[in-house]
Amino acid sequence: MPEPDPSANSGDGLPARWFPINLGILTTRPAHPRKRPRPHRFITDVLLPALFSRKRGHRTRTPPIFPKLRHGQISITWIGHASFLIQGPHGNILVDPNWANWLLVVRRLRHAGLAHHHLPNIDLVLITHAHFDHLNRRSLRRIAANQPIVVPSGVGDLVHGIGFEKVYEMKWWERLRFPSAAITFVPAKHWGARKVTDHHRGYGGYVIDMGHRSVYHAGDSGYFEGFKEIGKKLKPEIALLPIGAYHGPKFGENHLDPEQAMRAFEDLRSKILIPMHFGTYRLSYEPLHEPPQRLMQEATRSGRLPDVRFLVEGMPTVF
Repeated sequence: MPEPDPSANSGDGLPARWFPINLGILTTRPAHPRKRPRPHRFITDVLLPALFSRKRGHRTRTPPIFPKLRHGQISITWIGHASFLIQGPHGNILVDPNWANWLLVVRRLRHAGLAHHHLPNIDLVLITHAHFDHLNRRSLRRIAANQPIVVPSGVGDLVHGIGFEKVYEMKWWERLRFPSAAITFVPAKHWGARKVTDHHRGYGGYVIDMGHRSVYHAGDSGYFEGFKEIGKKLKPEIALLPIGAYHGPKFGENHLDPEQAMRAFEDLRSKILIPMHFGTYRLSYEPLHEPPQRLMQEATRSGRLPDVRFLVEGMPTVF
């Protein structure tokens, strides 16, 4: 193609090779440029509003009535966030117990559904990873009573010396058997560092086998193909899946959004989905009401709404 003559003019005193470009700019520029959306700011959008928000839920002044389980039954009590009490015929298991009112600078926005001094005797404690909203040392000291605790590999040093009989560290797909249940540690798409320098710490979820009933606690995870593997190998009946903390830089890669939680539920081949990890601490930019609302919409769309069970904090539910 011949090069344009730079000395040739467009008729307006401009070089011909510049005229089409200038014309394009003039004809495509909108009369009223759109305003750029305001960038999210964690301090002003998340932290400061939480400081002035009234804490929701109710203080637990009286202990709940824990059910007497019949053969084949289990009971699940949501304490809040990712904390659960799981009761079976042979014992009581706590997963990620956390009663903290503050996670460093993040304030708790809902009262815990169950006070630590209202717990039954705890036979086993499970910790999914070392992040502050899942491993709270002060909470662990309160409930430690010479029982065993299970943590991912590289996390044992955080729970030694606070009152547990024995600390078990697990790697993915390892299995331990206790009088209360058999525990399988399974993969997740997340990370385990508690601070910048400790990337050696493991992370994952647990499948809790209590005889003929099984419960999967995912801990924290983004969506990944590993859910299909867990479903194929273990097919947990009840899936406790996180649905919040997905809106923010890199958050969506490591936390399920509600639609992905439904997809993971299908991959796991589970019968019941119990949502968690929403409404207690605001860790990302989505409004507190959004995760459950989106989950219900997606469950309705996929025809699985009857299989989604939202638990009331502090209320034991029999399955």
